[in-house]
Parts: sequence; structure tokens; C-alpha cells
Amino acid sequence: MVSATVKEIKLSVDLSKRYAEREIADSVQVFTALVLSIEKSQAELIEVIEEKQEAVERRAEGLIKELEQEITELKRRSTELKQLSQTEDNLQLLQSFLSLVCTPPPTKDWSDVSVHSDLCVGTVRRAVSQLEKTLNKEMEKLPEVKQKRIQQYAVDVTLDPDTAHPWLILSEDGKQVRTPQKRSDNPKRFDRFAIVLGKNGFSSGRFYYEVIVKGKTSWVLGVARESTDRKENITLTPEDGLWTVMLRDENVYQACTSHYILLSLREKPQKIGVFVDYEEGQVSFYDVEARSHIYSFTGCNFTENLYPYFGPSGNDDGQNSAPLVISPVTHTS
Repeated sequence: MVSATVKEIKLSVDLSKRYAEREIADSVQVFTALVLSIEKSQAELIEVIEEKQEAVERRAEGLIKELEQEITELKRRSTELKQLSQTEDNLQLLQSFLSLVCTPPPTKDWSDVSVHSDLCVGTVRRAVSQLEKTLNKEMEKLPEVKQKRIQQYAVDVTLDPDTAHPWLILSEDGKQVRTPQKRSDNPKRFDRFAIVLGKNGFSSGRFYYEVIVKGKTSWVLGVARESTDRKENITLTPEDGLWTVMLRDENVYQACTSHYILLSLREKPQKIGVFVDYEEGQVSFYDVEARSHIYSFTGCNFTENLYPYFGPSGNDDGQNSAPLVISPVTHTS
């Protein structure tokens, strides 16, 4: 009893460590992207401000040069007028005076001239706005936010009795499955394992559904391709057309890849969300109530219909008698 307790504590610590590592990896990814975006925005902002400042300086230099030219011209005329005032040749005085007065130098009204620049007006605001977009984009990658977004692809799943293993019990509405019950044979039926599929298959787009697993000590959930062998032994792997996660021994969660992957979950899920993106080749699993990501199969090459897959596992002398229940999707706020 003591050794079993010690083993359970060590397993809990190991699972907690794995969860912490995954959380750290997610946070590092998000904040690294934000830091890079901030650095990029800062560099672009500095470049814009410096360009505007250079433009202001060029404009100021041009204005100063133009003003200096006007001043030089006015000084020249002032000198000429001063010299004319000292001449005794009245004819020359008249001719020169008329020439100076009738052809005044071109001058500008400098009262409204300004070199003020809106160096930062709107620039910082635009930079912060871009950062906000980047933050929102990175937030979309977080499991709880992504789960909310994928709920829009919820579909109504009903169990297909023609595919149910002979010992499975299906509810009349086709929303629950448990063991045991004997059924007649059917070509579509799984004979070797306690499996039942959804009635409707999907060959494109995205779909999402949720299953209540509360009270169970073992289960298997995911999707199966249409051609999965239903009469012979199969493995819970993509090679045999199954993309699933499972619970066994009450608290051991695994992703059923070629080499089963032990999953570290902070809490025991009561409701599992399954999301499939057919074109992207992705199957993802979520803890609905914790709003956390459990596991994703990625890079899958789907070429035929995919069906929701339900494995309630054995009764285990009543320990695993609770049914798998297909639940209506409640959109989170």
C-alpha cells in the first residue's frame, strides 16, 4: 500500500513537471515572438522619426538659404540707395531710384513659415497598434483561446449502432455508449475491440465535438478513417487509421502514436474536445473545462472519410461503468 502511494506521488510529480515544461515552452514561444515584434517596431519607429527629422533639417536649411539670399539682396539695394542719396547727378538719381522702386526684389511672407514637425504624432500610436495586433495573434495560439475559436466548427455527432462492438450499450438517442451488451454481427461492426464510430463521416473542412468522460477509469477518443479494419487486430496508431488519445489505469493519459506518448495533465479532464482540420492534417484534443490543450497530431495525410471514434473500454467490475456521453457544445465567453 505504501509503495503504491509512493509510486502514485512520484507519477504525479513527473506529470506536474511535464506540464510545467510545456507551459514554459508555450510562454517562451509567445514572449519571444512579442520581444521580436517590439524590437522590430522600435527599430521601424526610430527610422521613421529620424527620416522625418532629416526632412525637417533639409527644409530648414533651404529656408535659411532662401532667407539669407533675400537679406543679401535687401542689403545690396540698401547700399545702392545710400549711394544714390549722396549723388549730385539728378538724372542718374531719378533713373536709379525708379529702377530700384519699380522692380523690388522677390520676397516671401515669413510670418507663417515654420519648420515644426509632427515627429511622433500618430507614429507611436501606429506602432503600439501593430504591437496589439501581434499580441492578439500570439494569444490566438494559446490553447484556451484557440479552443474558443474552434468551437464554431461544432458538429452534431450521433453514434452508429452498425459499427458498435457486440458488447457495447448505446443509448436510444445515440449519444451515450457503455459496456456490456451482445449484438448481432454486422459487416461494419468492430469485433475485436469495444469501439463504436459516429454515423457521419467527414472528408473536408473542420469539425469539432465534445465528449463527457467523467467517472471513467479508461477510455479512448479520436477519429478513425473509413477503411480501418473492423474484424482483425488493429493498433491504436495512425498507421492503422486511428488518431486517438487514451486514459488507462485511471490516471495515465497517452497519445496513441507509433510510440505511445505519456501526457502530463494538470487536472483529470471531465470533458474532452476533439477538433479536426482535414486540409491541414491536424487532430487536436482539449480539456474543455480547464480550457487547455492536451495533444495534437499534425502533418497527417487524410485521403478518405474520417469518423468520430469512441472506445469506452471494459467495465472493469463496475469501476468503469460510466458511459461516454456526446455533449452539446457550449460556446465559451
